[in-house]
Amino acid sequence: MIYDVIIIGTGAGGGTLARRLAPSGKKILLLERGDFLRREAENWSAKSVFVDNRYISHDTWYDNKGKSFQPQVHYFVGGATKMYGAALYRLRKEDFGALQHYDGISPEWPISYEEMEPYYTQAEQMYQVHGLRGTDPTEPPASAPYPCPPVSHEPRIQKLYDDLKNAGYYPYPAPCGIMLHEKDMAFSRCVRCNTCDGFPCLVQAKSDAEMMGVRPALEHSNVTLIRNAKATKLITNSAGNSIAEVVAEIDGKTEIFQANIVVVSCGAANSAKLLLMSANDRHPKGLANGSDQVGRNYMFQNSQAVLAISLEPNLTKFQKTIALNDFYFGMEGFKYPMGSIQMIGKALGPMFKGEKPIETLFVPNRALDELAHHSVDFWLTTEDLPMQNNRVTVDKEGKITLNYTPNNQVPAQKLYEKLKSMLNHLGMHPNHLIPHNVYLKNSVPIAGVAHQVGTCRFGKDPKTSVLDTNNKAHELDNLYVVDTSFFPSIGAVNPSLTAMANALRIGDHLLERLRC
Repeated sequence: MIYDVIIIGTGAGGGTLARRLAPSGKKILLLERGDFLRREAENWSAKSVFVDNRYISHDTWYDNKGKSFQPQVHYFVGGATKMYGAALYRLRKEDFGALQHYDGISPEWPISYEEMEPYYTQAEQMYQVHGLRGTDPTEPPASAPYPCPPVSHEPRIQKLYDDLKNAGYYPYPAPCGIMLHEKDMAFSRCVRCNTCDGFPCLVQAKSDAEMMGVRPALEHSNVTLIRNAKATKLITNSAGNSIAEVVAEIDGKTEIFQANIVVVSCGAANSAKLLLMSANDRHPKGLANGSDQVGRNYMFQNSQAVLAISLEPNLTKFQKTIALNDFYFGMEGFKYPMGSIQMIGKALGPMFKGEKPIETLFVPNRALDELAHHSVDFWLTTEDLPMQNNRVTVDKEGKITLNYTPNNQVPAQKLYEKLKSMLNHLGMHPNHLIPHNVYLKNSVPIAGVAHQVGTCRFGKDPKTSVLDTNNKAHELDNLYVVDTSFFPSIGAVNPSLTAMANALRIGDHLLERLRC
């Protein structure tokens, strides 16, 4: 059978695109490297997730010194969104233009925010995003309100919100994709538990790409999903100008598939790997790589988890309800962009064991549980910049090497110091937020690839980009890359919603093409 469209990967890009194309009636094949995530309550514990790495792949990647590491990637139907915190932010309008940063320039996108805006709105509606317009001073223009009301704050977080407001800052309800109906919890799928951010959802209440993209697509008889299918190579026609076959490994056997349109949506590193591994005589450097840009400009943001530890316990369960962008574009005395501050999922004792195994080796579990019980947990994100030598390469056996040198570190440190100074000057007393403060900071290492972008940037010039503005490879008529690989810059908010919005944008383009 020759399919109309093959989509390789079912994450934020591929899963969303599948739902967009499904009503067309065209024959669509989804190839997913993983399977549905099993709903095993005994494996939902923090120890299982963060210490035993129950859901992380068994892949081995290498850094630029040849040292191996286990990347924190997840191969399931729904991709990385099965484990994400469902933080669904729009990039700021300014992120689509050129921005001067401390370490260089974040480049202009080849499309405008205005072109993406309708699709942001559609993505927010598809993924049932909770939020409130008009409360974030950096918020870009929007054509519609959020489809769902903001998630309410629990008492400790409400106190933080009020203290920040009273101190002259502009906290706002964090946009969140969960299936929550607080006005009538009897009909709410989400139960506001403390195992959301970084966990799979036991009750399937997270607005992930499986629940909101793949499952609705599969309700259409023209859509087929093949699980545990690892795409290994794309084969071109004899002229080298289109993809003729997709090669995949399924249950240890090689299978060949054909389609009029092939969409790669494997994640920034693995999409680059697939294109590079598909090199042939017509494309000796890899498919779509005449510009030598495939794999380059890898970004994953300068992110830090900051835990403020206090004598007062924090009884919050669903903590991720506040964000703050007051310093997104800088502050008095520092003119360069600094980034965003969010709450993250509530810390649990076993997380310390998973993140700091050596430092916590002799610390009793009860002590770590008590530490987490007294933490208020923040997530700080500063943009890292695209660099030609921050790149993904593969050898003939398919071994991935991730060459990455950190950049733009000064703004990240400034943001951390600013947060500390804010919390230290909120007029605290024994019943306030964080008396007798202690701060624990943990920067995300190279293995933390959840926000990976770049590697197949889009643009108008084939000499400096991999894809055109419709995410089609410049050099191949029927090859598209629809995941976060296309980002020319990353901004300082989570990239998921932009990937979803862009998939809807490309979906409209493909629907028009399929009608021709």
